[in-house]
Amino acid sequence: MVLDQDEQSFTMTVTDNGKGMDEAELVRAQDPFYTDGVKHRHRKVGLGLPFVIQTTRMTDGWFQITSRKGEGTTVIARFNLQHWDTPPLGELPATLGQLMALGGDHEATVVRRLTGPGGSSSYEDKRSELLEALGSLEDLQSLTLLREYFRSQELELVEVTK
Repeated sequence: MVLDQDEQSFTMTVTDNGKGMDEAELVRAQDPFYTDGVKHRHRKVGLGLPFVIQTTRMTDGWFQITSRKGEGTTVIARFNLQHWDTPPLGELPATLGQLMALGGDHEATVVRRLTGPGGSSSYEDKRSELLEALGSLEDLQSLTLLREYFRSQELELVEVTK
């Protein structure tokens, strides 16, 4: 995941190396009344991507999704931070901590870049490195440390770019 932010925009790029989608699946994935029924068997709708698409469009941003069957998918969403309908980013350190704590044996990388009046700064974190440092991402103490770590990263970004 790459998160790029400046005074005008916030761009989120999420790339995976999963099963990918063909053209028909890509179209269905953008339909709020479609779900594959595999991940959430009892769910009748799939609102994730449709909500992202709606929010980017209503805030003069843009959305792009590309995928190749058997190779993976990339989603790019750009939000116009100057538009009055753009929702706040929320608690980014907690969100990044939750992303890294998702169960399973997989790698995840977060690249966060911020550009402000005083310049640009960035950080990059890999799930495997955080696991190595914390030993676990399942207990409350580790999750608290993880959130605090991301909070310190964000504070440092803001200080450098003031």
